[in-house]
Amino acid sequence: MPYTYDYTSAAAVDESASRRYWRFATMTLTRWTRTKTFVFNGRTYLYLYHFCNKTWKNERGVEIPIFRELLLRHQEARILGLSNVLSHYFPIHHDVVDKYEVAPGVINQDIVEYAPVERYDLTLSISTLEHVGWDETPREPAKMLQAIEHLPNQCLTPCGQIVASYNDFFDGLLRDGKSPFTQQHFRKRVSKRNYWMESDWEQCRDVPYGRFVAHAIVIGTIRTVCAGRA
Repeated sequence: MPYTYDYTSAAAVDESASRRYWRFATMTLTRWTRTKTFVFNGRTYLYLYHFCNKTWKNERGVEIPIFRELLLRHQEARILGLSNVLSHYFPIHHDVVDKYEVAPGVINQDIVEYAPVERYDLTLSISTLEHVGWDETPREPAKMLQAIEHLPNQCLTPCGQIVASYNDFFDGLLRDGKSPFTQQHFRKRVSKRNYWMESDWEQCRDVPYGRFVAHAIVIGTIRTVCAGRA
């Protein structure tokens, strides 16, 4: 199924009919009364309204449309997804590595140990890289940087790239001027109505992370050095 599939129409699973109706009514009313679009890197996107994770309340409302558009632009490329996020919103056709989530087609392996036979042109990570090592017992904070080094060395083709969204776990690197990303786009949540605007590090550096929602995110890119280029 192509990535043009209407991912806004998917129903939540394992819910009663009355619960689904109530969630649909809430989502629809919210959608009618709010601004429909946002701008990212010069492009206009529709906010995502989807049952999964109640995207009209959090950062998924902007992350998923941005990453879906990346898939549309790279449909002929070999793509690797870090964690099984996108399949909850629309059918996917690329490889996914997720250490914990068991699902059809998902490779359950630690990303720092994953070494594919054929390398990828593009790796996508939605609020995942910052959790590598951080959510494990015992906690291994340095493992995140190990993963960032491992991906270009073992998983990406020459000229390949990683595109990742992340939140507060990267703040220390940003404050120290050690961000691994060659390009960064900051977004800040500016309303309880879940409106997001383009921003910068100075406006986002002291924004707190809420209990259920990020109030600022960064979408960054790491590009590998192409063979034969300086």
